[in-house]
Amino acid sequence: MTRFSQSNAPIYEALERFGKQRVVPFDVPGHKRGRGNPELAQLLGERCVSMDVNSMKPLDNLCHPVSVIRQAEELAAQAFGAAHAFLMVGGTTSAIQSMILSAVHRGEKIILPRNVHRSVVAALVLCGAIPVYVNPDCDERLGISLGMKVESLAQAIAQNPDAKAVLVNNPTYYGICSDLRAIVRMAHAAGMLCLADEAHGTHFYFADGLPEPAICAGADMAAVSMHKSGGSLTQSSMLLIADTMSEGHVRSIINLTQTTSGSYLLLSSLDIARRNLALRGKESFGKVVELAKYARKEINDIGGYYAFGPELINGDSIFDFDLMKLSVHTLDLGLAGIEVYDLLRDEYNIQIEYGDLGNMLAYLSIGDREMDIERLVGALGEIKRRFARPNKSGMLEQEYVAPIVACSPHEAFYADKTSVPLDRARDRISCEFVMCYPPGIPVLAPGERITDRILEYIRYAKARGCFLTGTEDPSVDSLLVTADR
Repeated sequence: MTRFSQSNAPIYEALERFGKQRVVPFDVPGHKRGRGNPELAQLLGERCVSMDVNSMKPLDNLCHPVSVIRQAEELAAQAFGAAHAFLMVGGTTSAIQSMILSAVHRGEKIILPRNVHRSVVAALVLCGAIPVYVNPDCDERLGISLGMKVESLAQAIAQNPDAKAVLVNNPTYYGICSDLRAIVRMAHAAGMLCLADEAHGTHFYFADGLPEPAICAGADMAAVSMHKSGGSLTQSSMLLIADTMSEGHVRSIINLTQTTSGSYLLLSSLDIARRNLALRGKESFGKVVELAKYARKEINDIGGYYAFGPELINGDSIFDFDLMKLSVHTLDLGLAGIEVYDLLRDEYNIQIEYGDLGNMLAYLSIGDREMDIERLVGALGEIKRRFARPNKSGMLEQEYVAPIVACSPHEAFYADKTSVPLDRARDRISCEFVMCYPPGIPVLAPGERITDRILEYIRYAKARGCFLTGTEDPSVDSLLVTADR
């Protein structure tokens, strides 16, 4: 077998060889290298559609890789320092769900922070595991949830010694990291697996001066969103495992839900992005960190905004901070983060990652330039001048809502249910999700009791223009609840 190095991209190279063979396609996809859909070829380009091919012997098979996909996975594992890496084409949602389904079964407990992505709770719906939530600390000024406190985790483990796993965010959407090594030690000492949602931490593996990545800290599994900061195509991701996990078992779990028709556009983008990070990641991310530092200073110099960063570190609930996250508090200007988000897009043609009730996030990565940062800073200065309000009275200042868990997500999701208007939903048990997207962290999940605080949040978020998702009712004027109170 050919020996590969990090300068190789086996899947991409196989596609290059295949393209030169001028194979006549009597297989899927039906557009036949774009000839059957010229508008698609015009949109994406001839080269792109010519690489949108089906699995075959020269190109391997994602469900059972034995050649170029297998080699790409081995190179990825080496680059990330993992025992094995799985290429995922269903997004990090698929990676997170495969990770959880590999670790816990129906009726088993998993300890996790409540400020998790909806994909985590969705995995509990699928497998029937029981969540044991650790409520995170909250920063009163910023109104955001923080990391998992070691003391809170110790208490959860002591009260639930039969739990099978602990899941941690590394980092949160805002860039906040928990004491990952301590969490891993505590989980392993209790005989539990440690899982990490690293959707926003790909760059940790390839940069100096940033928080420690999960696999390096001893975690058993980590879901890594390559398309976010790693440079691959949207919907491409990786699932990393340590040698404590069975590769064959995890592969079988992945194959329960992942497509049998893996996109070679996504697979080759993962291959090329891994090569780029392995060869140039430290240099590239070093430049991004400097851009973020510059942007943070410039935004804070405007006044009114607070671009927060490592000054928040307290050694526990904020053990470390991701310098590449440009998170900005906006409430001191009398503006919700979602309002600044909308103003930047509608008035200045600047699309940031998201805005919530009190903060906004500009996502920085290897494609950003100093001139783009300057344009963002200039727009924020104008927004302050044109739209700032003299006070923030009447504005919600707390993003996190502690849940009241009445039953498991699986039980509630599959229960007999009925739809009720918001004003009649108080004290009922939700059968569905409610969340602002992005970031996709549920304010309400299946199995949780609907409180006045949750209803206030929903009404306020709707009024401020947040994009609420997760409900069957597109307008979120009603909620699905269990039929029995």
